[in-house]
Amino acid sequence: MSKLSTHVLDLVAGRPAAGVRVELFRVEGGAQRRLVETRTNADGRTDSPLLQAPALEAGHYLLRFHVAEHFRGLGHSLPEPPFLDQVDVHFGIADAGTSYHVPLLVTPWSYSTYRGS
Repeated sequence: MSKLSTHVLDLVAGRPAAGVRVELFRVEGGAQRRLVETRTNADGRTDSPLLQAPALEAGHYLLRFHVAEHFRGLGHSLPEPPFLDQVDVHFGIADAGTSYHVPLLVTPWSYSTYRGS
């Protein structure tokens, strides 16, 4: 079954990032419609897929990761405003019959993402 999933890795600590607030939006004609708001579990993943068939459709999406909130919650001293507050990952789903995995590798000063499986 096709699905959309994510996970977050805290590269400062070298482990999964638990408790990160994640929002998923569908982007249509410049408007953003929030579909899901959740938090990562102890393994840095969401407890269930963000979307799965038949709700997973081709189109434009945005994943928003609240990273400054996460790092401040761990006791990291961040400037105000933080260098990275929220990380927005805009991506497209071309084939709704395929699974998409969008991980985030993050520090308070950098991030990376890719299409995983």
